[in-house]
Amino acid sequence: MRQQPDSFAPFVRRHIGPGPDEQQTMLRRIGYHSLEELLEAAIPDSIRLRDGLNLPPAVSEEEATRQLAAIADANQPMRQMIGMGYYGTHTPAVIRRNVFESPAWYTAYTPYQPEISQGRLEALINFQTMVADLTGLPVAGASLLDEATAAAEAMTLTRRAGKSRSNVFVVDADVFPQTLSVLKTRAEPLGIELVVTPCDSPDDLPAEFFGVLLQNPGASGRLRDHTDVIAAAHDRGALAAVACDLLSLALLASPGTMGADVAVGSAQRFGVPLGFGGPHAGFMSVRKGLERSMPGRLVGVSKDAVGRPAYRLALQTREQHIRRERATSNICTAQVLLAVMASCYAVYHGPEGIRGIAEHAHGQAARLAEALRAASIGIAHDSFFDTVVAVVPGRAEEVVADAATRGVNLRSVDEDHVGVACDETTTDADLTQVLLAFGVDAALPAEGDTPRLATARTDDYLTHEVFSAHRSETSMLRYLRRLADVDYALDRGMIPLGSCTMKLNATSQMEPVSWPEFADIHPYAPADQSRGYARMITDLESWLAEVTGYDAVSLQPNAGSQGEFAGLLAIRAWHVDRGDTHRDVCLIPSSAHGTNAASAVMAGMRVVVVACDDEGNIDMGDLNAKIDANADALAAIMVTYPSTHGVYESDIVDLCERVHDAGGQVYVDGANLNALLGFAKPGKFGADVSHLNLHKTFCIPHGGGGPGIGPVAVRAHLAKYLPGHPLHADGGVGPVAAAPQGSAGILPIPWMYLRLMGPDGLTEATATAVLAANYVAARLSDSYPVLYSGNKGLVAHECILDLRGLTKDSGVSVDDVAKRLIDYGFHAPTMSFPVAGTLMVEPTESENLDELDRFCDAMIAIRAEIDQVSGGVWPVDDNPLANAPHTAESVTSDDWSHPYPRSVAAFPAGHVTDKYWPPVRRIDGAWGDRNLACACPPPEAFSS
Repeated sequence: MRQQPDSFAPFVRRHIGPGPDEQQTMLRRIGYHSLEELLEAAIPDSIRLRDGLNLPPAVSEEEATRQLAAIADANQPMRQMIGMGYYGTHTPAVIRRNVFESPAWYTAYTPYQPEISQGRLEALINFQTMVADLTGLPVAGASLLDEATAAAEAMTLTRRAGKSRSNVFVVDADVFPQTLSVLKTRAEPLGIELVVTPCDSPDDLPAEFFGVLLQNPGASGRLRDHTDVIAAAHDRGALAAVACDLLSLALLASPGTMGADVAVGSAQRFGVPLGFGGPHAGFMSVRKGLERSMPGRLVGVSKDAVGRPAYRLALQTREQHIRRERATSNICTAQVLLAVMASCYAVYHGPEGIRGIAEHAHGQAARLAEALRAASIGIAHDSFFDTVVAVVPGRAEEVVADAATRGVNLRSVDEDHVGVACDETTTDADLTQVLLAFGVDAALPAEGDTPRLATARTDDYLTHEVFSAHRSETSMLRYLRRLADVDYALDRGMIPLGSCTMKLNATSQMEPVSWPEFADIHPYAPADQSRGYARMITDLESWLAEVTGYDAVSLQPNAGSQGEFAGLLAIRAWHVDRGDTHRDVCLIPSSAHGTNAASAVMAGMRVVVVACDDEGNIDMGDLNAKIDANADALAAIMVTYPSTHGVYESDIVDLCERVHDAGGQVYVDGANLNALLGFAKPGKFGADVSHLNLHKTFCIPHGGGGPGIGPVAVRAHLAKYLPGHPLHADGGVGPVAAAPQGSAGILPIPWMYLRLMGPDGLTEATATAVLAANYVAARLSDSYPVLYSGNKGLVAHECILDLRGLTKDSGVSVDDVAKRLIDYGFHAPTMSFPVAGTLMVEPTESENLDELDRFCDAMIAIRAEIDQVSGGVWPVDDNPLANAPHTAESVTSDDWSHPYPRSVAAFPAGHVTDKYWPPVRRIDGAWGDRNLACACPPPEAFSS
């Protein structure tokens, strides 16, 4: 029979790295004959799925693309003039093609190994500098999830950092409604009382409060000088945060000059598509003294082993190893890819260009207002930046509907007012259509000088040379190439991180994200313009419910941490509705990811830790004791399955039954769902709720630490407690993200993945991931003890290599091994999580046997190097591991006094081609924390 050409191979063969012959080689190594036999042995029979997945069968890449294109055609891109925190913007083509659509950027991992992440860290330090300059506050973070959640983080920051002991947080009545809605969701479990008031003068403030959130420009478009209100807040011992529009700050006085302590907002209009509401990079900046209270990530400037400036994540204890139940934020991820785009937009345009774009948006709004006034149509506010609110008694819906027929979306504020938001993309033709919708058939006023603003900016911004050095396309392209070249991403090689699942992000999955039919839809556009999104979302909700065994799914949470929070809020609301308001204890195993405990605290629960036994399983005796001790107060248990230790625990069904018998609910963290798909369903083996990491199991790329999506899936009795709509805040459980469908702009990726894989492909992917982990464990077990295993000595989808004994004998640490792997051309596995002194390896299903063997060979060779140190051949403080990573400069230096040859330093695997050279030596993290600097360093810092 004639074989099909390889181009006709099904997608599953493209996605899964080891082919059938390679799988057989791997199976023989671990003593099994088939994937089915392996999974039968590894997964407890009590949870095994026997009837498969009821999903549509897989189709080809061409057919899936055609089907998705038909869905996209049901969306209707318009001229989006709704505003409300979402605006039209032009993504410069050089950024769209070389960042947004480049695997060198979107397949990178969080920069926990900074030596091989200098490119995106530099882009993030540019982002921080851009935000700090424009907001007038000296320290900015490396992005948050969106504007509304950034405002919620500001609320809790002002509470913990301020002097007031009040429980009252004041919210400007002119705040965006989605921001107010998310604030309500966050405030209620924490016992924070929100007081909504106009905040036009100090007289509007209550006598006591711990913080205030102001908005400028307001949701109405109105501009105000908040200096006096902020001063009054300080007089009462409170801190002040300002939600601001980043583009407007090119023309307006900054929050910092008004005395604000915190500024928050969204960088969306700096070149990031609308995408039906996300993903977009939220931002936060703070005054000096509050930097150590900031949530999320902070990029700092440190130095490497030879004293050269180098970038790293600063104050990293807030990240993967969050302060558990003592944490005040559960933020674990960021919106790195989108923050990078925004920072590159600022680099591309520079201060003059950004000011010009701001002047264009403001000038178009001013011309529109003048034309409306000339036609005797009232304007609600004289002072505005880009949003004009027209007074049309009883005609609002009529005007908005007429504009829609002309291809323009406006906002119906109420029956008497229409909002029109101008932006970078607004043309004279757009304004003409808007005027016609108002019934005005007159020429636009001529372009003139930008109107003078009452709160005009007088100080400079974006003064660092990076924002003026790349005006030409040639220079910008080369800058982006240089940054990408010094980074390590999946386009270079394997990233074997346990708990994080860095696997193939197929190009056919990624391409639709850039389609205008998905990219140019406003989250608050009329429903008849987003029917394609509705169809895709319905498909995904149905498919995700099927693969997990749950009854209902919400796609709103825009990160795994927010999915956790939403799931716990559902449990809490269920208990409250039943009158069990006293149930507030959440049991969490000691091995759990730190966000679990942080999310529980944010949901108003008390954390009680359950011990793990010597095999890495939950200690059932301790679980019983903790249930008995908290029987009347038990609200939930949070468990990860397979466990964070990489084991299929056999007692999971019993655990669920015991918690249910005590009146609690079971939350199964879906971080490791990629080890269950097709073989078990949490919703069927006893769990009540899970969040899913679409940026892991379902192939949304990590993007250097974000974007991500963390949908929450629940059984039927919790369905009505899923996150609400941001603009419909009353009743039920409130929203956890600003946009109704969170980061909907990247939902085409998991839609394509599920359509391409089908039920059989998903099942094989799971089995191959488990095979790969057990193959790696088998190959490395003679060199590094595998810390935990389950039935018949098998691990799940990841394995933990125990280096503690080697460290004790040789002095070589997990850090040394991680940095030495760079010399071999690899990103390190997860370091010291969930057990200090270990490496957690997750090879995934996407790496072929050659790459798996290359990694294993590198680890075995490193073990031999460790033996050289412990045997006294190389000194503990001067050996290839202690000095790793080695840069090209270090191995070509005339000064070489080390007891090992340059060839061992530079080419330990013996390969001369395709060598990845790190740009810096090992970075001194402690020095960077002691000397915290979080903005672009001056050029002389890099001079030799």
